[in-house]
Amino acid sequence: MFRRTLSVLAAVVALAAAGSASPASAEEISANGVPGPRVLDVMTFNIHHAQGTDDVLDLRRVADVIRRSGADVVGLQEVDKHYSARSDWADQPAELAALLGYHVVFGANIDNVPPTPGGHRVQYGTAILSRYPITASDNTWLYKSPGQEQRGLLHATLDVHGKNVEVYNTHLAASSQTDRLQQTAQIVDLIGEKKPGILVGDFNALPAAPESQPLQEAYTDAWAKSVHGRGDGATYPAEAPTERIDLIYATRKVTPLVTRVITSNPTASDHLPLLSKVLVAP
Repeated sequence: MFRRTLSVLAAVVALAAAGSASPASAEEISANGVPGPRVLDVMTFNIHHAQGTDDVLDLRRVADVIRRSGADVVGLQEVDKHYSARSDWADQPAELAALLGYHVVFGANIDNVPPTPGGHRVQYGTAILSRYPITASDNTWLYKSPGQEQRGLLHATLDVHGKNVEVYNTHLAASSQTDRLQQTAQIVDLIGEKKPGILVGDFNALPAAPESQPLQEAYTDAWAKSVHGRGDGATYPAEAPTERIDLIYATRKVTPLVTRVITSNPTASDHLPLLSKVLVAP
């Protein structure tokens, strides 16, 4: 029932966005050479290398949360790729993509030499999973002060039924507000005034924090500016969330419609995922 309500709401907004007294169908708009609006279910999910709050390593459980949500595109943080025994040396981005049948790109923010000659590089970072083809991607390392862990901004271009949609995913510094202040300003500069896009991530800061203000001023906070479910949008810690640090931001020509915290399995990670249905304008 909830998803059907979302679909109806999205369709109404899409028709309004077409801007006609007699709204054209998507097919008619395309035939006239103007791409119609697109509706996407976008998720951000810090998966804690698939180790749940019960200390069980279970990548299939993470995939099940994503599958049940119906997300079209997912920004994942704390993702291991042949990283260590803590995740069985798995290529987690590839395995999740295979489990879901999605496309995937990975951004390595920790990238070390193989522990043995001829082995895999030891990597840790962020990933973007997409139901739609990914036509381009890049990962930019963000500002890092001495002693802090490297963080990055992963970017993917999606082909959503012939329309390019830019998706950005980040995980800001956990223990340095100074770094986060630099990183948020850098992210705004990197995204710039480009094509319609969505920024997701674990920002390790509340929306009212000083370091969040460049993002709050440049973009639309999906939870704050859309219809949303129960609660206050908090996603961390998963079992009794009090902190709204996992966010979805809409850039130009993207309108958040409905946003909710996903609580289907609060043991899958130490964060709960956030899902937003957004409208990408023609």
